[in-house]
Amino acid sequence: MAKQQIIRLADFSTEAPKGVKEKNIREETEALVARLGDLQTLMYAERKHSLLVVLQGMDGSGKDGAMHQVFDQCRITGMTLTAFKKPTEEEFAHDFLWRVHKVAPQKGMIGIFNRSHYEDILVQRVHGWIDQKRVEQRMKAINAFEELLAFDNDTLILKFYMHISYAEQEKQLLQRLNDPEKMWKHNPGDWEERKLWDKYMEAYEYAFNNSSIPWYICPVDNRWYRDYFIAKTLVEALENLDMKMPPIATK
Repeated sequence: MAKQQIIRLADFSTEAPKGVKEKNIREETEALVARLGDLQTLMYAERKHSLLVVLQGMDGSGKDGAMHQVFDQCRITGMTLTAFKKPTEEEFAHDFLWRVHKVAPQKGMIGIFNRSHYEDILVQRVHGWIDQKRVEQRMKAINAFEELLAFDNDTLILKFYMHISYAEQEKQLLQRLNDPEKMWKHNPGDWEERKLWDKYMEAYEYAFNNSSIPWYICPVDNRWYRDYFIAKTLVEALENLDMKMPPIATK
């Protein structure tokens, strides 16, 4: 078995590839989003597989925007969305995967995680709330959890790191201060987390390089390319499942 390539975020561009034309990409994205809606209908009808989409990234990386754009043609009845924030008192009283496992998508459903179980080896590691031994133990538990979903419940797991540049993040956070339509997103704590950028990059790279199910590094500085990248990845992966519409039920 070939050794997995070591991921270093500095080796990945945060921008769209040179030479691609925004107009063409937007047109392709529109077609991909429509196709994703069709594939979701197949998954919901067939009920043999589920899809878990993990969107993970720094503040301002466009997780919310990606969800709205990419899943625009999907039926809400076939989807679940979970935004993971600071654990509640009840969640803290359980193992760190307790709150995650109970919202994993059932067969036929697409589940979207806005942030995810990886928060427990990112935020807690960066702030020194857990030591390296606990990080390694949790990483093993995460791999076992994802493998359980994949192999025991036919869950396709696609994990996207929303790769934003340091400069673009500042631009996005400033918009939350200056744009009246985005002020509701402003959180002073985002600027404090930004000071820990290098530590976060190190923590993310650890997660990427120790995951048994690979990650997709999605460039997000150009939001139009972000949507294309995610939609294309999802469509190709779902088409590989070779799903079929079930026959009409008979008595």
